[in-house]
Amino acid sequence: MVESPPEKATNPRGSERRRHRVFMTRNTEYHFRDGMCVAVRDRRTGDWLPGHLALRRQLFGSIRFFMNGSILPNPGEPKVGEALFFASGGRDLITSPLESVERPAKDLVQDYPA
Repeated sequence: MVESPPEKATNPRGSERRRHRVFMTRNTEYHFRDGMCVAVRDRRTGDWLPGHLALRRQLFGSIRFFMNGSILPNPGEPKVGEALFFASGGRDLITSPLESVERPAKDLVQDYPA
């Protein structure tokens, strides 16, 4: 499974303090807290998607697709252009390619559905 990578902001003891990340695809935002998908949102409407297969699942890695049809799995941190890959807890899920990886605004984190 993908471990949360160290980011630039650390506390004085050196451990990571950032807990939230958002992986953005063309149509969907995947919101993560401590490596677990906690919310999924439609980018066009801004609506939360409470029944999405990614919810409450950890990221297994990512997949890069090439123009010649080949694929390359990445068990590490997903990069822009790669598709998220959820492989545990039932059906596998592969997203469309990532457009960006961001840190969500604090007010958005507080708005996550329960």
